[in-house]
Amino acid sequence: MDTHDVSAVPQYMAQLLNQKKTLQNAQTRIGQNIEKRKSRDEITMQFRFRLLMGHRQRSDLRTSFIPPAYSPSFRSILDLHKVMIKDLLLETHHRGNYITVRSITPPDRMTAVMAIVEDENGDVVMLQLYYQEEENARPAEDLLGEGTVLIVKEPYLKLMSDGDYGLRMDHPSDLIYIPKNDQRIPSCWQPRVKELEVSAEHLRMQGNNYFNAFNYQAAIELYSRALKSTSEEGEAQTLKLNRSLALLKAKNFDTALADLEPMVSCLKPVEKALYRKAQALYNLQKFEECYEVLTALRSEYPDNVEAKKELLRATKRLQEQESGTYRFNQLYMEAAKLRPPHLDHATYIGSVAIRGSGIRGRGLFTTKAIKAGDLLFCEKSFAHAYIADDTQEASDRDNGLTLLINVERNTATMGAQSELIRMIFQKIYKSPSFAPAVINLHHGSYKSIGFCTVDSTPVIDTFYIERVIALNCFGCPLSSRQTHLRSIESEPVKKTAEKQFHSCGVWPLASHINHSCHSNARRAFIGDMMIVRATRDLAPNTEIEFWYHTPIAEENDDRQKKFEQWGFKCDCAMCHDDQTTKRNILNSRKQQRAKVLQHLKAGLKANLPEIEITIVSMEKQYTQLASKVPRLHVWDLHLGLAQVYMQRREPAKAINSALKSLLSLGYVIEGGNVPHKIGTPMVIKQWGLFEDHNIGCWGVLCGAYQLVAPELATQAAQYAKLSYRICVGEDETFEETYKLG
Repeated sequence: MDTHDVSAVPQYMAQLLNQKKTLQNAQTRIGQNIEKRKSRDEITMQFRFRLLMGHRQRSDLRTSFIPPAYSPSFRSILDLHKVMIKDLLLETHHRGNYITVRSITPPDRMTAVMAIVEDENGDVVMLQLYYQEEENARPAEDLLGEGTVLIVKEPYLKLMSDGDYGLRMDHPSDLIYIPKNDQRIPSCWQPRVKELEVSAEHLRMQGNNYFNAFNYQAAIELYSRALKSTSEEGEAQTLKLNRSLALLKAKNFDTALADLEPMVSCLKPVEKALYRKAQALYNLQKFEECYEVLTALRSEYPDNVEAKKELLRATKRLQEQESGTYRFNQLYMEAAKLRPPHLDHATYIGSVAIRGSGIRGRGLFTTKAIKAGDLLFCEKSFAHAYIADDTQEASDRDNGLTLLINVERNTATMGAQSELIRMIFQKIYKSPSFAPAVINLHHGSYKSIGFCTVDSTPVIDTFYIERVIALNCFGCPLSSRQTHLRSIESEPVKKTAEKQFHSCGVWPLASHINHSCHSNARRAFIGDMMIVRATRDLAPNTEIEFWYHTPIAEENDDRQKKFEQWGFKCDCAMCHDDQTTKRNILNSRKQQRAKVLQHLKAGLKANLPEIEITIVSMEKQYTQLASKVPRLHVWDLHLGLAQVYMQRREPAKAINSALKSLLSLGYVIEGGNVPHKIGTPMVIKQWGLFEDHNIGCWGVLCGAYQLVAPELATQAAQYAKLSYRICVGEDETFEETYKLG
């Protein structure tokens, strides 16, 4: 939704077709042995040279190809049979097997983390690990540095586009890291000199050193080793406290809570344990439980200054969660400052509920009467991948722009979708309690368990995650206000393109909203917060709908193609009208619209009578009332005409055209015409289709009313402000954006 789809762009379509051809060629080799194996030296030297040259030739645009979907290993390692590199067959998922390998080169990180690995026989192959932790969280050297020993469950030997072959791992849960002191390390890789037995204290100090170097995973492993080698209760408690802090830093919140539970459930809870439990609960967005723990901490340890600060923060989140009251100017400041713009705020859910929606599956419904502009919900993203679209900001950093190509679905998208897959996988993998929020979202016809636990380890199907993202992710700007300001810089009649964004995220509650071009709700963004407001008055039990793609004046077939990936055809009033209107009439609308657009380019010199005659002719071609079927081909023409009339100082005509613009979108307005009867208020009896330029339309009316019907100017300004609130999510910044009066 509002993501940058480039599937039809020639240069990217060519890449998609080339990748499809490569895949077809590879599939002819399924089950074959490798015919000509390169020597160990040749493979390693080739990789090292590519590693050296690659750092000099990094491209601003990365490309990531999604292979045909395959499931992760759902089997215990105890049920798998060990094989060697020589046993592996091309384009084959070796079900029922595993392989133990050791890295023998430095790693490289592109869209995957790569290195050359060897088995116990000394045979080598490239290993590609996808969707791993980002470099600043866990460096490639830590993931696959020289000497790293690991087990690959049910390995997949893939023929690559350059003709070489390699082990490809799309499911990080198929990987098992083997610690240095583990007996599963083959004897030929064991150190010649046995490592001397070290004390728990020594291991703890080593862990502390890694923690201070921000290598939290290594610290966790050392604290865990230390715990196995001590039986002293006090030392074990210190180690668990240390490990819980490292787990928090690594975002393993569930495991951190498990470590802390014995220390907080005893007669005299441990101060640090209570504090860290509160931190874990806060990060899990369990603000009420967090508040309770911090209250207990303040009661037990009243001198804890940090607890007082955290209690205040948790209280603010609870207020947001319960009341939907936000300081939006503060949100803007945070979004402008933070990179990525992940804001520290809670989700508010208003008078809405998820219910069945017939053949559409589930939907979101109102639980009470709602007025236009009311806040339906304000949702913190589950995951949000940011790409700087601002030219200067993008040039200052590697912005992560990636072309994601999916051959099976014939799609190519530009943006952060690949990063979003990685983020969501890692979030669930580290804290499985997050899983239901995403695993239960719509995933189309893709069949998979999605998520389970094997050998006490989460197993997650990456392709399931990819499918969920494809159907549920939203493209989003840094702020909708910023996007709106850009849109009003141009004339409304020039606004013919859809909004497409490179940043994207998943908002689980919003994902339950079904599509309609004739929407009754509008989404807006500030950072990774989505704000959804009603665009019209809604009765109780009304299904909330917004558009997945902005409806514009275009061919119905083109509009319907955009919905193919979701497997539906829009049957809203506008789409139904297009489908039932004769082709010659549709062509006539298109031609007449082009004629008016050309006239309007002349501005003050435009032939306004000719424009009005043409618009009237277009309107006669509609068989349905605009209050039932909004007229996408004419609303902006009326508004363009109104603006010209204001420039020509003809306010009465400007009012007439501006009202016609709103009426064309389905609004029913009483008391707005001139000449105006004093004492008669202007009332919106029915709100119509919402467009960004509606705000400007009310602005034109406000200015014109000031000249001929002053008492209506205030009402027009109020409707402009309400429309602004719907459009950008808030109205705190209205006065600084629009100068009416």
